Amino acid sequence: MITLEINGTARRFDVPPDMPLLWVLRDVAHLTGTKFGCGLGLCGACTVHIDGTATRSCITPAGSLAGKRVTTIEAIGETAQGRRIQRAWLDREVVQCGYCQSGQIMSATALLASNAAPSDSDIDAAMSGNICRCGTYVRIRAAIKQAARS
Repeated sequence: MITLEINGTARRFDVPPDMPLLWVLRDVAHLTGTKFGCGLGLCGACTVHIDGTATRSCITPAGSLAGKRVTTIEAIGETAQGRRIQRAWLDREVVQCGYCQSGQIMSATALLASNAAPSDSDIDAAMSGNICRCGTYVRIRAAIKQAARS
């Protein structure tokens, strides 16, 4: 049994310790906001926060998370940065197909939590591992800047 703190609640799971966190979240905990993209940690669709740091859940073994806090897209709006990012995402109409957006929002929120006034290069660096097939990068940057100002 593995105990994980997910979105502020300790939960026990009967899964192998090497099971990727992504599958624990989606298939066992039924938190399906975190998406599967590439399975290699390259696209960012599966991004969650581990102790506030943007982390690729598809390559993170669940057994490595004892004593750590996992936050998913389902709870990110409970943080000040998450609320501001979500509002800016809507205001700037960032979403097209929407598939990558949970990972994009998680990375953007982690950026604002660590840097309240990011420059363009800070945004590019923080978001570089998140791929948007629809190409909404200009709106993503604008939304992050808006959230930083609000």
